[in-house]
Amino acid sequence: MPRPFVSLLTDFGARDVSASICRAVVLGICPDAQVVDLSHEIRKYAIRDGALALWSAVAYLPVGVHVAVVDPGVGTTRRPIALRAARGDVLVGPDNGLLLPAAGRLGGIAEARELTNPEYRLPVVSSTFHGRDIFAPAAANLARGVPFERVGPRLDPASLAASPLPEPRVRPGSVATEVVYIDTFGNLKLSALVGDVRAALGDPVGRTFLVRIADGRELRLPWVATFGELAAGEALLYTDAYGRACIAVNQGDAAAALDLPDGAPIEIVAP
Repeated sequence: MPRPFVSLLTDFGARDVSASICRAVVLGICPDAQVVDLSHEIRKYAIRDGALALWSAVAYLPVGVHVAVVDPGVGTTRRPIALRAARGDVLVGPDNGLLLPAAGRLGGIAEARELTNPEYRLPVVSSTFHGRDIFAPAAANLARGVPFERVGPRLDPASLAASPLPEPRVRPGSVATEVVYIDTFGNLKLSALVGDVRAALGDPVGRTFLVRIADGRELRLPWVATFGELAAGEALLYTDAYGRACIAVNQGDAAAALDLPDGAPIEIVAP
C-alpha cells in the first residue's frame, strides 16, 4: 500500500466523540495513514458480535493494522495485546477473544505481544478509554513502521482468552450449531461454516433439511442459492457472502418469524 492502512471497529457508537478521537489519535501519530471505520455500531459489550464482524471484514481489507475495541473489561487485569497474523497484518485490542477469529482468517497468529511499552501509549492512560490511550497509539506507531517486537513482551498464544465464537459439532449426517448473530435484516448467522455442513451432509444446495430447535420444534427448510428461488415469506437455509451457514425468511425477519434468539442451539440434520 502507498499509505499505511489502519481500520477501526468498536462499540462506541456514532453519537459520542469516542470513535472520532481514536481516528484523530491515529492520524496525529501517523499522518499518512489511510483510516477506515469498519463499524462503531457493534452491540454494546457484545464481544462475539465484534469478533464476527472483524472476521467478516479482514479478508477484504489491505494488509495493515486493525484495531478492534469491544472491551467490557477495560481497566481490569485483562491484557492489551497485538497479534501479528501470518498474512502480515497486526490486530490490536483487548485480550478477550475479540481478535482471535480474525487472526485465524488471516492465516493464524505468527506472534503475540502485550502492549506495555509506555513509548507507544498516550502520556496519561485512563482506566476507561484504552481505545484512545493504548490501542490507537500502538496501532498508529506500528503503521508508521515501529518494529512489532518493541510494543511489549512476547505472549504465548495459548495463554490468550478463547474465541467467543463456538465451534460447531460436526458428525456424519448432522451439524450441531447455534445462532451467533442476527443481522439488520433479521437473518440468523450460525456458528457453522458451509464447509462444516459439507463435511457432515455433503453439498447442501437444492436439498431440504430438518432443523431441530432446542425447544422441541422441527422445521423442514430448503437450502437455496438465492432468496429469489422462494416466495416472499418462506424460510430457508443459505450460505452468506462470507461462507457462513444462515437461516433467513425471504423478504422477512427470520429472528422474529421463527422466534429464534441470539444463542439459540440448532441442529441441521439430513432428512
